[in-house]
Amino acid sequence: MLDRLSNPLVDAALAAPQAKPAGGAALDQIIIATGAAGILTAALLILGWGHRTGRLTLLTRLADLSERGPGRGLPGWASLPIVVALFSLLTALLGMYWDISLHISHGRDEGPLANIAHYPILFGLFGIFTAGVLAIALPNKGVRPGKAAVRITRDWYAPAGGVLLAGAGFYALLGFPLDDVWHRIFGQDVTLWGPTHLMLIGGAGLSLVGMMILEREGRRAYDGPAGDRPAAWALFVRRSMHAGGLLIGLSVFQAEFDFGVTQFRLVNQPLLIALAAGCALVAARLWVGRGGALAAVVFYMLIRGGVSLIVGGIIGELWAAVPLYFAEALCVELAALVLARRPLLLGAVSGVLIGTAGFAAEYGWTRFAYKLPWTGDIIVEGSLMAVVGGVAGGLCGAMLAEGLEGRLPRPAVARPLFAAAILAFAAAATNCVIFSVPKGEQATVDLTDVRGDAAHRTANARITLSPANAVDDPAWVAITGWQGKGLHVEPLIKEGQGVYRTAAPMPLYGEWKTLIRIHDGRTLAGVPIYLPDDPAIGAKELPATDHFTRPVQSEKKILQRELKSGVPGWLWLVCSAVVLACTLTLVIALGWGVARVSRILPERAGAETGTREKASA
Repeated sequence: MLDRLSNPLVDAALAAPQAKPAGGAALDQIIIATGAAGILTAALLILGWGHRTGRLTLLTRLADLSERGPGRGLPGWASLPIVVALFSLLTALLGMYWDISLHISHGRDEGPLANIAHYPILFGLFGIFTAGVLAIALPNKGVRPGKAAVRITRDWYAPAGGVLLAGAGFYALLGFPLDDVWHRIFGQDVTLWGPTHLMLIGGAGLSLVGMMILEREGRRAYDGPAGDRPAAWALFVRRSMHAGGLLIGLSVFQAEFDFGVTQFRLVNQPLLIALAAGCALVAARLWVGRGGALAAVVFYMLIRGGVSLIVGGIIGELWAAVPLYFAEALCVELAALVLARRPLLLGAVSGVLIGTAGFAAEYGWTRFAYKLPWTGDIIVEGSLMAVVGGVAGGLCGAMLAEGLEGRLPRPAVARPLFAAAILAFAAAATNCVIFSVPKGEQATVDLTDVRGDAAHRTANARITLSPANAVDDPAWVAITGWQGKGLHVEPLIKEGQGVYRTAAPMPLYGEWKTLIRIHDGRTLAGVPIYLPDDPAIGAKELPATDHFTRPVQSEKKILQRELKSGVPGWLWLVCSAVVLACTLTLVIALGWGVARVSRILPERAGAETGTREKASA
């Protein structure tokens, strides 16, 4: 099916008289982007300096306003940054899904400033960084904003959550220049899971942890009138929004599956879903209280479903499917009825339930909502990966909630568990990205034109694989056409052993890249049907003749046609190690922040909503 053929406004915005570059951005765009970033940063620094010296009162007025509005019950240095960060995250989320949709439907762009979707991403990520800087700058001179504050100078203290929020925003923003460097070295990697792309997503998603820490510091430091504290229901809603935001952030990593153009094995999807569910929903249940996991999913569905509606329905780009998470939330809520007073055990048991019952529920949902649904090919390995992801995420979620409430286990327990959870997920993720390409297999394709004119050619196909037993109960054998100002994903219909046919005409013209995709166990392979001429990378057109036989090959070479060949393997390892080091620095810093607020702000009598007493009531 051709899900989207054209959007005149976007097509005009992306049109260019010259070939799209396949490496880094043009020098003029780098200069403009760098200059704009410098101006915004200078303005932010001037604003902070003016506030710290008393020469400017704008931030003071805004902080006072936020205390009386959405940040009720929090001091201004916590309430204003949280409001700014939430709106910035929503802006970045819209831009990210819009940008992913554009790259799937249009392919490469002419540079960072030529893609309209990059602007909400940039403003959103800079807004997250700004929120952190505001939290650092807002506390008055000589005043310590809570006992967990970090000392910056002799008389300047900043909340730990604000420092971490600024760090997460800076980490995400760092992904933009590193992405350009990456493209210059290795060529365009048109995939969500490019290392520098993961920095953009990870920084935004994990900033929610910094916001949660900041909320905890603000709650404990607030010394305003008791009548100004939020009602129990308001605190429930606010914390549910934070936990739901964390679920949204962790779910963005699944976007390739949501659109139906994943370039990794299908077992990766249940792993990612279970990790997100375990971490965010266990944290929600323990931190928010009874019903917290379900409330977090409701917020997730409103925002994440709303973004799909805006991008696919209003803007007119591609629709992205949405994982449900309701079954996983119900698993957590049921487990908490017995285990709420034993949070680590709750995290582990919830992870097992998410990886089994939750896996089964999502399996059924994908059959209805996804272009590439789960099949029997992944049941055993997929459920095993889901259990690993669920348990790892559940333990991290439990420790996050317990740390926020000042009940984190002693370091001798918490640190090994945290490290084990990260290593377990890393091992599972590594397993999910290991694939093989068969040798000596071929596909013979017979095309029957439906629309014969070369400018808009479409055709049906009959495909014969050789040897006939090359594919056995696959995850998919499908036709994918993308980057031709639309997306065409269609599972093939099996006629006999090794013989398949298309269910709908496929596009074979213009900028479309159309291929057969085969995923069977660890096999990820493809056969190109039609590829356009691409002068920027020196690639000639691969025509779709009426009858041809072509070898089964690595689909990565087809889907990521722009990647440069001949780049030394050690260089890729070094660059990946740099990204990994930045990522581990952020993750460890967030763990440090959770441990710090737990140690310095322990649980106190008169527990707040979301504590163990009320969670298990």
